[in-house]
Amino acid sequence: MKNIVLIGFMGVGKGSIARAMVKHTSMMALDTDDIIESIENRSIKAIFATDGEEYFRNLERKIARWLKKKVTGTIISTGGGFFKVPALKKVGTIVLLNAPFDTIYERILAHTDSAKKLKKRPLFKDIDKARELYNERLSQYLKVADIVIDVSDKSVDAIAKEIIEKGKKR
Repeated sequence: MKNIVLIGFMGVGKGSIARAMVKHTSMMALDTDDIIESIENRSIKAIFATDGEEYFRNLERKIARWLKKKVTGTIISTGGGFFKVPALKKVGTIVLLNAPFDTIYERILAHTDSAKKLKKRPLFKDIDKARELYNERLSQYLKVADIVIDVSDKSVDAIAKEIIEKGKKR
């Protein structure tokens, strides 16, 4: 069974949707950022601060190689830049979760633990830079995706079911 790889901008809900998909399938879920934090025994924020983005991207490539060789039948939620790893399609079916930037940002602000959500995503401290990155990445996400799901105005459960249905048709 192929893996399902969830990509999309930070805060779009990849982790929440992966967990919801587990309820509707016999699949397990992994999060690439969680794996990296576990391997490094430190947060993504600390990795960036100490060793920089290139070091972090090398870790992502290492995780992608491991996923490709060792993991099947799994829902994989990824960090916002994971879509750039080489040969990502060999890891599984790539599902882009997308919503307009303002929708993503408003959801984060409306979350009951919005301060924690924003702290985990320091890029959102500069909204203009975050919006610029979103706009820059959108066309790149679309090029990589096998399936595109608009997550605007849908529940996490409805999105999970939509991914499962579209995945069956592939």
